[in-house]
Amino acid sequence: MRPVPRPARTSLTVLALLAAVCALLVGGAGSAFAHAGLSGSDPADSTVLMEAPRHVTLTFTESVTFSEDSLRVLSPENRRVNPAPAQYADGKSNTARVQLSDELPQGTYTVAWRVVSADGHPISGAFVFSIGKPSETAAVVPDGSLDDSAVGRLYAFFRYLAYSGLALLVGAAAFVAVCLPGAGGERPVRRLLAAGWAVLVVSTVALLLLRGPYETGGGPTSVFDLSQLGRTVVGRPGAALVVRLVLLAAAAVLLGRCAVRLRGRDDGDEPRDLGRRDRGVGAAFALGLAFTWAAAEHASAGIQVPLAVPVAVLHLVAMGVWLGGLITLAIVLRSRGAAGRTVPADAVGRFSTMAFAAVAVLVGTGVYQSWRQVGSWEGLTTTSYGRTLLVKVAVVVAVLWVASFSRRWTGRLLHEAAPAAGTRTVPEPERVKVTVGAPDAPGGEVVRGAAGPPPPEADVDPRAHQRGLRRTVAVEAALGVVILAVSTLLTGTQPSRAAGESAAAAVAAAQEPQAKVATVPFDMGKAGHQGAVQITLAPGRVGENTVEAVVFSADGGLATVPEIRLTLTQEALGIGPIDARLKNQKGFWAVYDLQLPMPGEWTLNITVRTSEIDQVTVRGSVHIAPLPRRPAA
Repeated sequence: MRPVPRPARTSLTVLALLAAVCALLVGGAGSAFAHAGLSGSDPADSTVLMEAPRHVTLTFTESVTFSEDSLRVLSPENRRVNPAPAQYADGKSNTARVQLSDELPQGTYTVAWRVVSADGHPISGAFVFSIGKPSETAAVVPDGSLDDSAVGRLYAFFRYLAYSGLALLVGAAAFVAVCLPGAGGERPVRRLLAAGWAVLVVSTVALLLLRGPYETGGGPTSVFDLSQLGRTVVGRPGAALVVRLVLLAAAAVLLGRCAVRLRGRDDGDEPRDLGRRDRGVGAAFALGLAFTWAAAEHASAGIQVPLAVPVAVLHLVAMGVWLGGLITLAIVLRSRGAAGRTVPADAVGRFSTMAFAAVAVLVGTGVYQSWRQVGSWEGLTTTSYGRTLLVKVAVVVAVLWVASFSRRWTGRLLHEAAPAAGTRTVPEPERVKVTVGAPDAPGGEVVRGAAGPPPPEADVDPRAHQRGLRRTVAVEAALGVVILAVSTLLTGTQPSRAAGESAAAAVAAAQEPQAKVATVPFDMGKAGHQGAVQITLAPGRVGENTVEAVVFSADGGLATVPEIRLTLTQEALGIGPIDARLKNQKGFWAVYDLQLPMPGEWTLNITVRTSEIDQVTVRGSVHIAPLPRRPAA
């Protein structure tokens, strides 16, 4: 006989799972990124340049992809001044660069960008820079959220449907394969399997058609653009959706085979074994379907990708087994209860074990994913992702509490089913002597214990336990749907780490000088041949820099000279001299593509020629900053 699980034991199990969530949710530090953020730009936001730049470069916190219109530079008259689409700068996948037109007039220019981060989510933004002096601008860029558009809302809706279809398909199949194979022949379960498959197919097709407009910011009518669809299917998110459709087509064949094997059985009392091979193939399909999500969303970006992807796969499969299995059990309990039949207690026990294992996997994988995306207590309350995650944890707590009641009902069912499985023994008839002449016992003997069956025991109707189980399972399933909705919302929200990294980059950019300036005086020993030369390097860090040189006379006014030469030397590392090759820009000297390979103190050797025969070389120094780095893991 299987004992009834004690309430104390169940409570301790629930408390242990909750303690694991609280202890490990943010119990570590490390970098993980999903949803790219803009970490820098050249020119920087709101800068005023003396000369028009040759190109605009954006740097992001992770790899990005872009389309032809991902980066637009708009003049004060709202005319596009970048004739060619964006390209990677020096082959770096976390950058985007566009070439600008020649002879740009003075005024304020607007840079509008929209790219797709490595986890498949589009991000956008805009900033301005000015040439000569700021001016009014007629450029207009969208300032709303990407998810507020019609395409964004449709994409979120079908993403939720896709998760729902996966849960129904995987959960119902797991229930039939593991818990009650005979249920596969019942019409409600067959309909549930078909509904899960159909919802997943329809939502996947819709997501594939909407993917292009979702990335580029197009309208709903652009879903019929075949050229855009062609670009979608060769990208990672689009390819994952195509693979999902192929797997669903193969899954339809497998479901058809199983349906033929179980066809014609509606009682489901005697489970039919689908076979180890069919179960293995079904598990492989479930893992493959889950992989089409993990390979194109949060798990595919950031650190520990080889670990994060299989963890995400297990999380999705466990979600489907638990939530879809709950819905299937609720439907079976309802349909059999209406027909006056019960679900075998051992099938309920097998589902209880399977569901508990699925919840344990959900907790373990969810803890890892939360650590990877949040990483701090502060991130739970200061970011949208953290606050949404807290809501999900609260609903999970409620589900575990309700699940404790379901396990009690399951234990009672198993407890009542165990005696029924045994064989009752009937006592042997016993002959005893009685008073001779008794009217009911001629011959002086009476047989006791043979007059009829033993008195019936007080039986408990198992249907009462199943009605209680059906109610708690229905509440669990409803809360599971809420968790699924919150999880869908999380997949479209920028994780706390990425939001914090983007904010830190913005603060660092605001605090760090946008240029390094060195002013070096010179004196040739003649009247009118004294002054100072000012060298400006922007942004003043490793990589490409703009260099501008201006000469001031002794009284502080601007002076024009026939020639300025500049070389830079990193004496500590033995680098240089590097010739800046300054060019006369009619009033000042400049170059816009000087490459500095290393950070540190650089020596400036400046030669100023004021006439055909008068020149002087002076020395100065400037500190070149390193490239900004992500926090170490």
